Amino acid sequence: MNINKLFSRLHLPVESRMPTFAGATEWLNSEPLTPTALQGKVVVVDFWTYTCINWLRTLPYIRAWADTYGKHGLVVVGVHTPEFGVEHNIENVRRAAHDMGVVYPVAIDNDYAVWDAFANQYWPALYIADAEGHIRHHHFGEGGYERSENVIHQLLTDAGVVQLPDDAAPVDARGIEIPADWDNVRSPETYVGLGRSEGFVSPGGGAFDEPRVYTAPSRLHVNEWALAGSWTLGREEAVNNEAHGRIVYRFHARDLHLILEPPAHQASARFRVLLDGHLDADAHGLDVDEYGNGVVTEPRLYQLIRQHGHIADRLFEIEFFDPGAAALCFTFG
Repeated sequence: MNINKLFSRLHLPVESRMPTFAGATEWLNSEPLTPTALQGKVVVVDFWTYTCINWLRTLPYIRAWADTYGKHGLVVVGVHTPEFGVEHNIENVRRAAHDMGVVYPVAIDNDYAVWDAFANQYWPALYIADAEGHIRHHHFGEGGYERSENVIHQLLTDAGVVQLPDDAAPVDARGIEIPADWDNVRSPETYVGLGRSEGFVSPGGGAFDEPRVYTAPSRLHVNEWALAGSWTLGREEAVNNEAHGRIVYRFHARDLHLILEPPAHQASARFRVLLDGHLDADAHGLDVDEYGNGVVTEPRLYQLIRQHGHIADRLFEIEFFDPGAAALCFTFG
């Protein structure tokens, strides 16, 4: 059976039987997909969580494969397994899926039942099963797109599908989905809550679940961060108790993102971003205007910095003008 030069023939041993999605607590964009419904189908299973920058940068490829090969019988299933508490809220996931153009079936995995059935450990994680229900390929993290599409093409061909496209599926990366500048990413994912926090250097350390006034050192080394003002540190988040609370972080990357949650009473929270103590109109992210201003309106990942040109160590600062916003995790690109 011939595959064109773009899609070469691969050796794809059987890895395991694809588990079912029986543990899903709810479904979006579809009725529950049972083994009977998937019988004879090539299936792509994509584990995701909507605030994850690593998954967001894979999404253009997942969308492209669903659109291009769905009409040829491919079934793409997103399994949304939450990392943070805000991601357990089905309405948050529903809104995120809509905003991100996720129109394929999504299994809500709030109890980690599907995650455990696959023995998965990563976001994002991709598994591809053949028409007989055997997993033939997996990939963890970003990248590997060409090989994954080759697998899809080959398994559809083996299933008897004809007239598949000769070219790779057209990929449309939007805004925050643009690939990272890996040569310049020298700052790691950094959790703000005390459960997994590293690099926190406010004098006296953090106090769990009690309001405290923090200060920021006058100088930070790269990948150190601090709070200033009144904050309450929880396991996952830091909540700003009063107006003018600040977070500072010395980082090295083109992009800086921060998962933010609005106040508990569903109000918004205004903020301003500075770089090296000044406004930088040429380095504002998608969620910040040219004057450094933004608003936390929903729990999600906010892109606060996108630089152009030479990348160096920079001092990031965010100041909240309204109380009640929560910060969860920094990521970079």
